[in-house]
Amino acid sequence: MAFQKGQSGNPAGKPKGAKDKRTALRELLQPHAEQLVQKAVKLALDGDTTALRICIDRIIPAAKAKDSPISLEGLTGSPTEQAQAVVNALTTGALTPDEANSVMTVLTAQMRVIEVDELEKRIAALEAMKDGNQHPIAN
Repeated sequence: MAFQKGQSGNPAGKPKGAKDKRTALRELLQPHAEQLVQKAVKLALDGDTTALRICIDRIIPAAKAKDSPISLEGLTGSPTEQAQAVVNALTTGALTPDEANSVMTVLTAQMRVIEVDELEKRIAALEAMKDGNQHPIAN
């Protein structure tokens, strides 16, 4: 029987307190966690490469982009020049696409902060002119 268009197949939704499969499996394995870890370590030490990979992945997690600082030459000059330095670093392999994206995000945020700061200064200068105070260039 097909569902009616515009009507949910389960209008009441998931019952409160219902566990998903991962939670149920976790609860099933939890009482045996220590034995399972000992078994995985024993298998790894006996040469089981899958068990070895599991153990190594848990002991030494893979480095993430946030774990290592980015060093980049040429982040001076205009915003266009800074963006070009990031693109150049990406095309030469000095930065990964994720790293380049992160740097561009930071540069964009920095430009927005500078833009807001400049707008605030302009508004203050215009308000000073309107109130008959000093000429805005005199500041």
